[in-house]
Order: sequence, then structure tokens, then C-alpha cells
Amino acid sequence: MRMRILSAIQSLCITSCLWLSMHQPAAGQQDTLLAPLITDVPYRHLVNLDGSWHYIVDPYQTGYIDYRYRKTTQGFFLNRQAQRPDELVEYNFATSPVFQVPGDWNTQQPALTYYEGTVWYEKDFLYHPRPGKRVFLYFGAVNYHAVVGVNGQIVGEHIGGFTPFDMEVTHLLREGKNFVVVMDDNTRHKEAVPTNNFDWWNYGGITRDVYLIEVPQTFIQDYFIHLDDLRSRIISGWVQLNGPAAARSEVQLQIPEWHFSQKFITNGQGKAYFSVQAPPHLQLWSPEHPRLYQLVWVAGEDTLRDEVGFRTLSVQGENILLNGKPIFLRGVSIHEEAPFGGGRAFNKGQDHVLLTWAKELGCNFVRLAHYPHHEAMIREAERMGLMVWSEIPVYWTIDWTNPATLANAKEQLREEITRDKNRANVIIWSVGNETPRTPERLQFMQALVKEARSMDSTRLISAALQISRVQRDTSWLDDPLGADLDVLGCNIYPGWYGPSADEQARFASVYHKPLIMSEFGAGALAGYHGDSTQRWTEEFQYRVLNEDIRLLKTISFLRGTTPWILKDFRSPKRLLPYFQDGWNRKGLVSDRGQKKEAFYLIRQFYEDIASGKTCFGSQCFGP
Repeated sequence: MRMRILSAIQSLCITSCLWLSMHQPAAGQQDTLLAPLITDVPYRHLVNLDGSWHYIVDPYQTGYIDYRYRKTTQGFFLNRQAQRPDELVEYNFATSPVFQVPGDWNTQQPALTYYEGTVWYEKDFLYHPRPGKRVFLYFGAVNYHAVVGVNGQIVGEHIGGFTPFDMEVTHLLREGKNFVVVMDDNTRHKEAVPTNNFDWWNYGGITRDVYLIEVPQTFIQDYFIHLDDLRSRIISGWVQLNGPAAARSEVQLQIPEWHFSQKFITNGQGKAYFSVQAPPHLQLWSPEHPRLYQLVWVAGEDTLRDEVGFRTLSVQGENILLNGKPIFLRGVSIHEEAPFGGGRAFNKGQDHVLLTWAKELGCNFVRLAHYPHHEAMIREAERMGLMVWSEIPVYWTIDWTNPATLANAKEQLREEITRDKNRANVIIWSVGNETPRTPERLQFMQALVKEARSMDSTRLISAALQISRVQRDTSWLDDPLGADLDVLGCNIYPGWYGPSADEQARFASVYHKPLIMSEFGAGALAGYHGDSTQRWTEEFQYRVLNEDIRLLKTISFLRGTTPWILKDFRSPKRLLPYFQDGWNRKGLVSDRGQKKEAFYLIRQFYEDIASGKTCFGSQCFGP
């Protein structure tokens, strides 16, 4: 997290003094070493630091705090080893065991299955600096509080477990042997985002890729490009340079398939805004035709490539329009967990399995809950034609009155949007899930909506709300936050946490807006069979979801569904022996990859929508 967030936490978050003392700027840290976030990382010149990292489990933070509970300047970041027989050094990375990065520590070491606390990581690597190049150390994600050192000097600090961060290390790297040390603390806190109570596994560690990014002295830091509207076919956006020659510099945009090339001049802040005409033969991105074009930026010595799609997105009354046509979002919710067994999913292969299951279900849409998933997941979904709901972990009961918590949530939202704003398949930014109705929460969430819109006006804003009241046989959605959203989300669990859907015959909203039923479902242990009234059987799950579907078909303004959830996932809150054993069993697929009976029920529901057999009010979505 950037220094402004750290400062806010220090000065404003006064409810937990001990936690705050751990989030002050680390000893020796300099503001100038914290860099703006570099985007389009897969297409940069990278030195991969993944692989084996030494680790030390440090529950008392001995390597960071002295016996007077002050940050020590002689901590584990120095990576010391005894040079004399009588020298006292009470740690040694070189003789410590190793974890694989990316990966979580919970599934790599059985003794750490439930561990929450501090673990140190250390990586030795050879590096040969190239003349004229700047180097940034990039982390895809570290959960949750990371302090990073290079060759004995602390260079940066980040708070938040699901968004990327980077820092410039050009002046610290040397010819030959180098090392990086990361202190990671995944302890849950009331002031954190997410807060200390959530229903998924708190996987600790360096859970995504680590790179050195090499760029010229002045480089293309970021850009944003989008199709304004179908009629004009105007493509607009901006490009941002970083470096000593960023201001008043020439930047060229090339789209080879269009034989297109145009130059722009940056302003005094190194940013150039542009607006260009797309050719008549522009092919739009859609789930049926996920068309991507190669895009090339050239600025001085830097060339940056990417693949982008162009599409339009809007809301008209109770319809969601993709490329000007009403669309129904046939989706499913997904946690970032490996398809087989537990553990954080972290590579394209795992993503492809999860998304293939979604495609087999008949999906054109996925809700990536309840935090930003890694970049490879977004890009793989884009290539496969799956639209995405992307969410930040403002979940359940956040510390709504704490300004530092709001600052933290805003920063995670900014990092999410910064990374994924050029992905055509991302259609919804969600600002939270199942948050309570209070004035403080409303103000908090409205601030996030405003922040999202200020960064990106081309996408829809939503949040997963809950039913506010039930009158007779009608469930009402009248959360005041709904007035600020483009699309309503709602989580319901009739028949699992309350009366069955058959006992709630109607669903109503006070808003004339499209609705995505963002969660509904029931739990079942794969392979456990019995009567449809017997909880935990596949038959019970099937019956509950079938009743849900009957209710969903009556909602004229329903424009999407994402049943909970694609796959069983681990959660310490799920304690029932045999049936749960630390797993949330609401998956349509088991943790071993078995498709439950309910999987085929949802697939049939989606086939009926896609064929036009099932309509919502007067609106049908067939071919």
C-alpha cells in the first residue's frame, strides 16, 4: 500500500495500537523508492523470481521487533550469517526450509494449516544490470501485510492481500549475487480489508508471481483504451509515461491489423489523451466472439505490447446492453482456489480448469469472489469469452467509521482497476458483499462507488446486497445503496438459511434497475445420496436450487445469476464433522472435481435461457 495509506493508518486508526505500530513506515524506508503501479506486466521484459524461497516462521516477529516492542534496524532484512565462531546470529535463511513461490504456506506445510502470523521469505538470485535500464521489483500479491527488503535495505511496504504492488530497486541491485527478503503477516484485524471475520481460508504467503521488471529510463507506465460508442466508433483513452523525459514526449499507438499508427505528445505530467476513429471492419469483443487485437505502444526506447478487445456496455432501464444488445449474464461464483483440493490458485493451468467447468455449465459470465483474482485468471477468461464481475474484499462487517479502513479499501479498489481496466471482459466493479444497512456503511460504500466511477466510467458498478424485508409472500430489495449502483446484486439462500423459495413466492425491488442474483444455493457432500429433504445429500441441494430457479423465473427484471458456488472451497467456519470438515460444500463441483447433480440442473436452466425457452417478463435472450 502506498505511503499515503500508511500515514492514514498511523494517524487515524487508533482502535488497535499494537496493530498500528506494525503498520508504520519501516525503518530505513524512503518514499522515493515506492513506485507507481506498473501495468501490462505479462508483456514487459521480466526476470522471474518464482521458485524456491527460504522461509522462517516468526510468530513473535522477532526479526522485526526488539524486546522493547520497537522496530529493529538489525532485523532479518539484513540476511546475516555468522562470520566468527563466537558471533551470535539467531536465524539463518540459508539453512532454513523452502516454500514454492507463488503459493500459500497453509498447504505446503501441514503444521501451518491454520497458522496466522508472520513468515519471512528469502530468495537469492543472480542479476546482471543492463546499462540504461531501470528495475522494479513486482509482486502479484502477498497476503496480507508485506514489508520488502533488497540486499539488506527495506524498500517498500504494502497492505492488502489480493492486489499487486511494485517498487524501484535499480540503485540497490549489484552485479552477481543479490537477495530479497519479505516479511509477510496474514493476521486478521478489525481495521483491515477484509476484516477479521470472513468465510474463506486465510491463505498466507507470496501467493502470486514475483518479477524484476526492466524498463528504459523513460517508459510506458500505464494506459487506458476503450470504445466510446457503436455509432461513432471512436476509440479514446490516455497513456502515461514515467521517467526524466516523460513530459512533452512523443508516443505512438499502433494497431497492426488495422494498419493503424498515430502519434501523440504528452503533457507536462507525461500523460497524453487521445481519440481516434476505428475502421468500419472493427470486430467487437463478445462471449460468442472474444476478439482481441494486438496493440503496440512506442515511446522513445520503450515498446509495450498487449492484446485488447473493444466493446460497449450500458444499462437501459432493466436491461444490461453489451454492444447495444440486451444480454443475460449466465454465471457462477468462483473463489480463487485450486480446482483439485485446497490451496490458492495461482497459475493459468488451474484457471483454465475452473473456467472450463464454468463454460461446461453454460456460463458466459463469472463472479470472481470476494476479492480481485490474479491477472492470469482475468486474461484467461477474456480469451475464453467469459465476462467478469470483479470485487474488492469489503465483506460483512467492515470498520465503517474508521477513515484508515476506508482509505485502505479505496487503495485496493484503485489497484484492482489500474491493473484490469483494459480487459474487455471485466464488465462490473463490485464494491462489496453482504454489508449491513447503517448510515455509516452507506457513506463508506458511496465513497467507493464515487472512487470507481472517477477512475473508470466505462463499466457498471454493483454490490452484492441482501433482502431488506419480507412482507407476506414478497421479499423486498430496497437497500438505499441501490440508488448509487448501475446494477443490483442480491444474495438469497431460501431453503438453506431460511424458508424455502416456494414460501417466498415473489421478489420485488424499489429500483427500476437490472438485477443479478449474485448468490443462491445449498450445500451437499459429493457422493452422499438420500431423500431430497435430507440435508447434505445431493438430492437436497438439487431440490433447493430447483425451487430457487422457479422463483428466479418470476423476476421480470432479472438479468443475471451467479449461483454459489462453482467448486467446494475451504473455510475454517465450516466445522461439521464428515459433511464439512473445514469445507464450504455449496459447490456445484466437489473439491475433487466431481460434478454434483445440481451442476446439471443449472446447466439446463442456462440452456433454456440461451435458447429463448425461458424468458424474464417480456424479455427473452435466445439466438
